[in-house]
Amino acid sequence: MTSITVAKFGGSALGIEGNMIPKIIDRIRQLQQESKVVAVFSAPLIEYDGKVSSMTDVALKVGRSYAASTPVEIEVLREVYERIASKYVKEEGGRQEFIDSLDKFYRQVIISLKQAAENRRFVDVIRSRTLAYSGEVTMSYLMDYVMQSAGLKSTHVSIEKWPIITDDNFEAANFMVQESKEHSGHLIDLVEHNDVVSMGGFIGRTVDGLETTYERGGSDRTAADIAILLNDSYDVKIDFEKDSAVLSADPRIVKDDLEFIQYLSYNEAKLAGMFGMKILDPIAIKEIDDNNLDIPIVITDMAKPGGMTMIQRKPPVDSSGNDNPIKIVTGKKNCAMVRMESNAASHLVASLELDRQYHDFVKLSPYKVDDTEMTRLLFLDADYVRRYERHFRAYYPKAEIVYGRGVVTLIGDEMWKVPKIASTASSTVSEHDINILNLDAQEETSRILIVVEDKGSSVADAVKAIHSTRTKIRGMK
Repeated sequence: MTSITVAKFGGSALGIEGNMIPKIIDRIRQLQQESKVVAVFSAPLIEYDGKVSSMTDVALKVGRSYAASTPVEIEVLREVYERIASKYVKEEGGRQEFIDSLDKFYRQVIISLKQAAENRRFVDVIRSRTLAYSGEVTMSYLMDYVMQSAGLKSTHVSIEKWPIITDDNFEAANFMVQESKEHSGHLIDLVEHNDVVSMGGFIGRTVDGLETTYERGGSDRTAADIAILLNDSYDVKIDFEKDSAVLSADPRIVKDDLEFIQYLSYNEAKLAGMFGMKILDPIAIKEIDDNNLDIPIVITDMAKPGGMTMIQRKPPVDSSGNDNPIKIVTGKKNCAMVRMESNAASHLVASLELDRQYHDFVKLSPYKVDDTEMTRLLFLDADYVRRYERHFRAYYPKAEIVYGRGVVTLIGDEMWKVPKIASTASSTVSEHDINILNLDAQEETSRILIVVEDKGSSVADAVKAIHSTRTKIRGMK
């Protein structure tokens, strides 16, 4: 069976105005020695208003300004691609073909922004279309011509034959597997006849051809979805190209005694992404899991391609016995706690998960008040709770919503086997004068949650304190 690597290159991998493209080309050449490649690209980074931003953020800012009747200069949404093309597309013919596509996409952006101004709203398909044609779709076409110019046998997926079919929840779309398989013929034909296929992440289309977007981080989901579509016909793996492999904590927080993590389970990686580690979008793993597939995922350090973390449904056991039951310690700020009667909470959870396809929360251990069982829901994005607070209270008018919470999470499928691990972690946090507001350590959940006040450096301090005890906990096995 032919091998396929679905390689995802994010904005940081592309660099500012594509200055990392030569390294991407080198990396694709390496991957191509072992398999065909489907390269999924995010939008590039750009210097805008004195800081480095993704093109997606720039397009959002432009769109909102048009909706607010304060239009700004929009040439920035085009010029960056012209500059990248002039630098990396050597053949005049290929460069002109790309410019023709760029002109077409830019016209779509202008039309969408005019509609935003007329409607005074930058939402739904207007928003999705603007982001698609100023970001990932344009970048995927451009990278095809760049790769051709570098001598690779490549092509790109046409937006008119896009294989990622979603529902019409335009700003937070949901992948529709069966419909996507029915539209995957173009993709498979391109894979059959080329060594590399370029495709934009983050963007989907409805069955009737309207552009949609995933939530932020959605290019990870695109890579997973492409792997799902190709899995029946090819031997597929996913390669997320990052600026480092997975470490035992965020290196921006913990500076000392970081360990390289060689293996993670789907469950561990999903939890780590959910609770603050920038490994990959946890929904990407969930979609593979929901389809009952076991597709290997690799997190590769682009600077050191030999340094990689392998993510599998059930990774191999470290036969040396030196593996730490705590794989990762991570922290998440800007959380919120919602408390309500358990029956009402079950209806709210069903609405969030089934109707809104929202999963960025966890259900903590219940408790009783005057013989009434109460449920605590920890939301990992307090801004989402603020935006939909009225929706929450519709299920339980007396819902107690508390903001200003942070969570520190210990992650490891084998932690439950270690005696006193929860008490050791909590006492360590207490020793550093950090007040624990809640601790949730249900047996065999692969995670221990410590809720603290999100104030100053409390979350970072707790992460550093617990991470420093990992060696001690390893000896408790």
